[in-house]
Amino acid sequence: MTKSVIAELSAIPEKFLENDLKPPQPHSQGCLYPYLETKKLLDGSNVFYPRVIGERDPNNPFCWRWAFNWKEKHNGVWKGKSIGSIPPGAVPMIRTLQQQGATREDIIAFIKRAKSKKPSSKLDVCKNFDNTKIKPVLPDDAPIAIVLFAGGGGIEAGMVQAGIRPVIAVEFDPSKPDLSRAIAKTHHHNFSEYGCRIIQLTVQEVAQSGFIGFPRRPDYLHASPVCANFSQAHTAKAGKGIETADDLTAAIAIAEAIRQLQPRVFTLENVPRYQNSQSFAIILDALELEGYSVTYSVVNMADFGLPQARRRLVLVACQDLAISLPPTSNPIGWHEAIAHLIPSMTDSQLLPKQQQALEKFLAGNAPTPLLIERVGGRIQSKYKPGHLPCNTILRSYFTDHKGCNRSKFADIWLPDGKVKSLSIEGAAKLQGFPDWYEFPSEAATAGSIIGYSVPPSFATQLFMSAQSILQGAIA
Repeated sequence: MTKSVIAELSAIPEKFLENDLKPPQPHSQGCLYPYLETKKLLDGSNVFYPRVIGERDPNNPFCWRWAFNWKEKHNGVWKGKSIGSIPPGAVPMIRTLQQQGATREDIIAFIKRAKSKKPSSKLDVCKNFDNTKIKPVLPDDAPIAIVLFAGGGGIEAGMVQAGIRPVIAVEFDPSKPDLSRAIAKTHHHNFSEYGCRIIQLTVQEVAQSGFIGFPRRPDYLHASPVCANFSQAHTAKAGKGIETADDLTAAIAIAEAIRQLQPRVFTLENVPRYQNSQSFAIILDALELEGYSVTYSVVNMADFGLPQARRRLVLVACQDLAISLPPTSNPIGWHEAIAHLIPSMTDSQLLPKQQQALEKFLAGNAPTPLLIERVGGRIQSKYKPGHLPCNTILRSYFTDHKGCNRSKFADIWLPDGKVKSLSIEGAAKLQGFPDWYEFPSEAATAGSIIGYSVPPSFATQLFMSAQSILQGAIA
């Protein structure tokens, strides 16, 4: 990476200089000034850091890199000195020190103290992504991402854990406007501190506007198009999705986002049968025309450490090199994942069909914790022993056909005869959400976020793997 530093004071915009501050002369107290870092991509284009959305605000310190320079006399000769990479949060205090007439030595000492305050190693998200209790603190130059069909931010939670900053998320479902607004509100609550802007428009509407205000050449662009028409409940016997005009226009909008925004990496997640659709073909064609190297496969996310059997189509495309999916790992049973939460869950009582499922299991197996669903399964409840990943978590578990909350959606039977009701917190853990993510109190909204989302723990592995490959290519 090369730095494009403003070396001549005459090139510094006047608005960045204090009123009583003149260009550094031999006896000046020093000069605080902004600059940008320039990174040259493999395709020859340049991007500037820190990354910003829209116009770069000259009055916002976080839109710039900062440095301080001065001159010192050595052996009768004046020599220039400087300190770069000043934390933008320290800029207002430095300006105050200058206005109050602080000595140059005091200002330099303050800058050195500000620069020495490094984050704790526990907050180093690139090395400690398993620490999901602490909300990550991202550096100013973290890679940036745009998310289409964002939902409540499952993919964004995974990005943040991988050290990637989501800057724009598009989320609106006109068929469920109230739910969509509630989900967007939760998204804002969890990710606004990272500077992420939630846009409550459809992806088609955003594409029609020409993606105004979106940063060009973001590091990542992700899309999880609406999957309802391609799920097993909505597909024909031939295995092809029953596509609608909305599905096709959504795919066209995604293709347009790829063409206009030119992300370095594009990722997509959907149900397996999406790969047989015309919508998927539209997106693949756009990636091919733009010269992306594409990898996609249907994976079971239980093979990546998720305590849930969840088969999904996952695609990764990159402009300048091939990126593979992350390596697999040993499956984790649902009981191991949430055992610490079970004692605090509310007591429950099995429904008749749940009791029948339990008796059938115990007739041929030793007692072991069972996760027994209360919804779905017209004849008999579905269940999973504790050593296995749970069944796929669906939005329909948490809300009825009218969108009303279900007070209970699954029960946990324990060998001592106790029955516990699976909590939202437990379901979120089975979906791979980090502990710091805050859900709304309404079960329908929280459950929709869980059921719709890309499992954040899988997303973290996906993006950390991509980051590792990209950084290896640069090295």
